[in-house]
Amino acid sequence: MTITLGGGILSGCSGPLSTMDPAGPSAEAINSLWWVMLAGATAIFLLVTALLTMAFLRQGDGSTSARKWIIGGGLVFPSTVLLALLAYGLIIGERLLPRSGPQVVEVGAESSRWRWTFHHQRPDGSILTTPDVLHIPAGRPIDVVLTTRDVIHAFWVPRLAGKMDAIPGHRNVLRIEAAAPGTYAGICAEYCGIGHAGHAFRVVVHDDAGWSGFLTGESS
Repeated sequence: MTITLGGGILSGCSGPLSTMDPAGPSAEAINSLWWVMLAGATAIFLLVTALLTMAFLRQGDGSTSARKWIIGGGLVFPSTVLLALLAYGLIIGERLLPRSGPQVVEVGAESSRWRWTFHHQRPDGSILTTPDVLHIPAGRPIDVVLTTRDVIHAFWVPRLAGKMDAIPGHRNVLRIEAAAPGTYAGICAEYCGIGHAGHAFRVVVHDDAGWSGFLTGESS
């Protein structure tokens, strides 16, 4: 029974839209942040539960010892853990910021109800447009420039990065990266009308030869 239950829980941590199965450095950083936050929250929960149990099992006499438990366990410990989690979150967030560099590839992603249109720049400066399929090279940082033609949408490829909104009249940039070639599922993570459920796309990750072939039109 225990093995079956454990297997069922673990099976929910994988899949094409699972954040628990990262396939790139940005997604791995977010996954590590999730585990650290879970550990911190669990530590606080267990300590507060222990203090509450102690309060029910014994009569409080207002002694110095009891006050130390309340102040140390109920205030100091949770505050310390929360501050540590905040610091770690800021460090991870700083690592996820897009930065310029020689290896960075910039791709435009224009959302609308209910389609994604991606704009890839070829070596000759021309633009190659693909509907609902984002093509990127493996092992290189990608800056996805998000825009929208109508309402707010959200770009999310759970196995490659966090999500970010595409806002009317605004230009947002999301850094993603895939460690290996393959195909990854992406969705709109912001309700945008009756077609929202089908507002999905794919990310096709190429090796070096495949990426060159895609840009030159020798492959797709």
